[in-house]
Amino acid sequence: MIDTKGRSLELFYIDGDPDGMITAELFNWTGHVFVTPRTRLTEALRREEASYAGVYLLLGEKNGQDFAYIGEAEDLGVRLKQHAAASDKDWWETAVLVSASANRLNKAHVKYLEARLIVMAREIGHTPLHNGNSPKLPELTEADIAKMEAFLASLMVVLPAIRVDMFIQRSRPAGSSRPVPTFEAPGQNEDAGDRKSAQAVRFILNKPTLDLTEKAIFQNGEFIVEAGSHARNEWMNVESIHAGSYKPLQNELVRSGVLRQDGTHMVFTKDYAFRSPTAAAAVVFGHSVSGPAAWKLESNPNISFRDWQARRLDTVTEKDASE
Repeated sequence: MIDTKGRSLELFYIDGDPDGMITAELFNWTGHVFVTPRTRLTEALRREEASYAGVYLLLGEKNGQDFAYIGEAEDLGVRLKQHAAASDKDWWETAVLVSASANRLNKAHVKYLEARLIVMAREIGHTPLHNGNSPKLPELTEADIAKMEAFLASLMVVLPAIRVDMFIQRSRPAGSSRPVPTFEAPGQNEDAGDRKSAQAVRFILNKPTLDLTEKAIFQNGEFIVEAGSHARNEWMNVESIHAGSYKPLQNELVRSGVLRQDGTHMVFTKDYAFRSPTAAAAVVFGHSVSGPAAWKLESNPNISFRDWQARRLDTVTEKDASE
């Protein structure tokens, strides 16, 4: 399990451009992550870490959707030159090189990391892979396996910070979200434990004309639509400005099996954590919608998510003013 305590991450924009070459390192971690656009590959391969052993991600788009390749090499630079010349890999635009300080990873280590990353990416299903069959895990000692798993846990902290989200698991087994207490008015149970519990609240979304009633949990900053909830089986207003951001998300959920056809609707087969109530509502309704206004408190449907959040924010303001 990934450590959820605070971590210190250093990002260095090598040429001062956030879309250029970047290095990323966690405090007290031997790993080193180097990101380069394909257009800067010549300069990137001159860097020392480009000759290290490690794993790498090639990221881009193919047929209008995100696409990726995961590989390993004893010399990352040599392998990237090969991929840059390969006619079947014209699609990639960014390379992410993962190595360790002082070139501490050996061939078995990088093969283990490659195999684990491919399995993780396919289980999550966020981004299709160019890879063929999944490689087998190499034989490592128990101690080396523990070290590589710890290495992976830290890598999963770094990758989202450099806008690589293909390993973020947003789908959950049905019913896996912890029990949620009924809504408590702001100001009640002000000890730390109760404040943490009060962050988990149930909301509902109704669309009588489509016979849709959905349930979701707002928990730890995530808006989790529960398994068994239904969604519209087609996207409306495809030309809408919001279709560009939320229609691909709906397509991704269908492709990964989170959404499947169920009569005249689609059904969520797993709990799924959306980044916002608007994204959740748009996927359910099949068109752009104001999520904060559409989702209602289950215990009091007269209160929208927007109203509930405003009340919570008022308590913070009042507390700050009294201190």
